[in-house]
Amino acid sequence: MLCNKIPMIKLIDFWAPWCGPCKMMNPIIDELEKEFEGKVEFEKVNVDENPQMAAQFGVMSIPTFVVLKDDQEVGRKIGVTSKADLASLLKN
Repeated sequence: MLCNKIPMIKLIDFWAPWCGPCKMMNPIIDELEKEFEGKVEFEKVNVDENPQMAAQFGVMSIPTFVVLKDDQEVGRKIGVTSKADLASLLKN
């Protein structure tokens, strides 16, 4: 019997509370969370509180958005970006 496994997609948002561009992206991330509810898992990682995770992903600037499919990186955007650009990463 074959099991059709749906790939798990996750967007990790690396940010910090003092980062102005990160704050600008918050409403866009909130909108994407609603649009992709049940299809994409969203995780916010504060780089000040989790420097080891930021280092693990090679994050040098924030905001950085990393898209994982089945725990493998399939896309990345650094800096302020459009909702459409992030959505296209999540759809591919």
